[in-house]
Formats: sequence, C-alpha cells, structure tokens
Amino acid sequence: MPAHIIKKLEEEIQALEYELNNELPKELKRARAMGDLSENAEYIMAKQRQDIVAARLGQLRKRLANLSLVNLNNIPTDRIAFGSRVVLFDVDRGTEVEYKLVTSEEADAGKGLISTTSPIGRSLMGKQVGDTAKVATPNGPREFEVRSLQTLHEDT
Repeated sequence: MPAHIIKKLEEEIQALEYELNNELPKELKRARAMGDLSENAEYIMAKQRQDIVAARLGQLRKRLANLSLVNLNNIPTDRIAFGSRVVLFDVDRGTEVEYKLVTSEEADAGKGLISTTSPIGRSLMGKQVGDTAKVATPNGPREFEVRSLQTLHEDT
C-alpha cells in the first residue's frame, strides 16, 4: 500500500489516542467537579465524545491491519484492479471518462480518483479492455465500455 495512506491513518490514530488518553480524561474530571452528573451537559458530551473516539480508533486500527495484508504482487497485470488507470466510454452519454482506482482514503471523484469500493469501482474490478460494466448510480443505471487500461504494475 502507498506509504502516504498508511502514514495518514497512523497520524489520525495517534491524534485520537492522545485525545482519548489525555484530553478527554481532563474534560471528564472538570465536568465531574461541577456537581450532579445526571444534568451535566459537559460531562454527557465528554462521555459521548469518548465513545465516538474509541469507536473511530477501532475502525482505523482495523483498516490499517487490512491494508497491511494487501500484497501488491497479487494484483492482476491484465485486468482492472487497485491502482489501475482506465479510460471508459460512457455508452449513455457518448463521452469518455478517465479514472484511477484507489483506496477509499484517497478517493476524490472530482480528480478522477474513485474507490475500489464505490459502485463504479466495484463494477470495474476484474474487467479487461473491451468489456462493459453496468453501474447502478443515484441517477439511474449507466453502462461503460473499457477503452484502455494501465495497471498498477505499468504505472511507474
């Protein structure tokens, strides 16, 4: 996996761990000192934030573990997969579009970076030049024809 993605996740984990272990305990202590906890909005909000931060930390750790299991050598060299750059012909609109399949952390549709887990990304996985992909979008079904493909292995 690209190092910048791993670094981004690790930085977010560090920031959340600091908040969970340093800032939130201080907030909770301060809120407890205000008295009755049942009607103490500061205490309730700090507890809720603590739960949210703990849940997000769990998600990030799981995502980081999953990314570390990805073996780039197992990515196909002849079909669409993570890291592929593709030129598609939008059959319904009669136009060409270009995308690069990336992780969900890197996705930016405006820049042509689509996640492998997005509807278009999922429909393209495993396709080759000449194949068509039907995609269910919020604006209705669309059909794309794969015009060209450059895999992660060719993209240097």
